[in-house]
Amino acid sequence: MTQATFDVEAAHAHLVAADKKLARLIKRVGPFRLQLRDTHSTFGALAEAIVYQQLTGKAAATIYGRVKALYPQRRFGPEGVLATSDAQLRACGLSGNKLLALKDLAVKTQSGVVPTLRRLRTMADDEIVERLTAVRGIGRWTVEMLLIFRLARPDVLPVDDYGIRKGFAIAFGGDVPVPRDVTARGERWRPYRTMASWYLWRAVDSLD
Repeated sequence: MTQATFDVEAAHAHLVAADKKLARLIKRVGPFRLQLRDTHSTFGALAEAIVYQQLTGKAAATIYGRVKALYPQRRFGPEGVLATSDAQLRACGLSGNKLLALKDLAVKTQSGVVPTLRRLRTMADDEIVERLTAVRGIGRWTVEMLLIFRLARPDVLPVDDYGIRKGFAIAFGGDVPVPRDVTARGERWRPYRTMASWYLWRAVDSLD
């Protein structure tokens, strides 16, 4: 696990100056502590995301562990998945939709639709969203989580995320906003909307 790679001090200074209400939240929460997830390949990151969708962490981790166990010696990749029968993958606990999504991910990785991690690091955020949402079962939110927690992109604001919108209501008052209202307010947070997002999530955590 590693920390964010963008200039945290510059981001903090910008947000505090740009938005007084957000500045109060930042002061209350304390230091920015975004933790990145170790990432070895685009395929691996998206395969894990597919398995984890709509499951509790423990259940998803069990299923993902079973899937990876089918491929000893770190050979979990598109070639291996495409060579594995549907029955074997189902036996790991994958649903029909997730099985189809995993196979589609493997096909699109082999064909180059899904870029390598090295290529991904050189691409713009919008281009990454466009390319990766071509995979069955991968939506914009999933790609935004990858941009934040695996690629450390500094300017990502997942406005469809309920936690973000709930945190916004806590920080700014009123009801949980619609995505376009978060987008509008977020314009003043550019180019460090990732840090703002992290603090909005922490606002929700503070209720626990």
